[in-house]
Amino acid sequence: MTPAAASNAAFAAPDHDHRLCARSTLARAEAICAARGARLTDIRRRVLSALAQSHAPAGAYDVIERLAEPGGRPPAPITVYRALDFLLAHGLAHRIESRNAYVACSREHDDEDGAPTVFLICEHCGAVGEAEAGDFGAALAALARSSGFTPRAPVIEVTGECAHCRAAHGHAERPDHRTGTSVS
Repeated sequence: MTPAAASNAAFAAPDHDHRLCARSTLARAEAICAARGARLTDIRRRVLSALAQSHAPAGAYDVIERLAEPGGRPPAPITVYRALDFLLAHGLAHRIESRNAYVACSREHDDEDGAPTVFLICEHCGAVGEAEAGDFGAALAALARSSGFTPRAPVIEVTGECAHCRAAHGHAERPDHRTGTSVS
């Protein structure tokens, strides 16, 4: 479990040790692949490492640029796409559909519970937080069941402003009397 997941926060603190996040992501991937008998090849590891360099999503061509060595040839796009497909299939990365980009997975998932993956996407800094679905996931499952619908890959993307950007821009939270929550 990564440091962000361990604290149950969707977003890592701005001053966190990102090297620890990246190492934790790679260690988690190695453990999952070993348990499943899947091969985390060098290129798959390098693609995951490139994704783990940031909490902001990266497109496939961004990953290719990150992997390109000075004076060397970058990996072929098909090679990166195949590695991304592997990472997606094993829950080691997620595709952010609205951005046509990918992020390294930062949370443990119970494949059996069918809970949706919720991504909170900051419109200012570009960071993506992966959040627990909690009661919302249960409500969504009940809605699907009552409609006779079986979700295949429940993913929810929510755009807005993360607390770190809100604080940096001096936006204070205020109560929303309609919902009982805080808004900026």
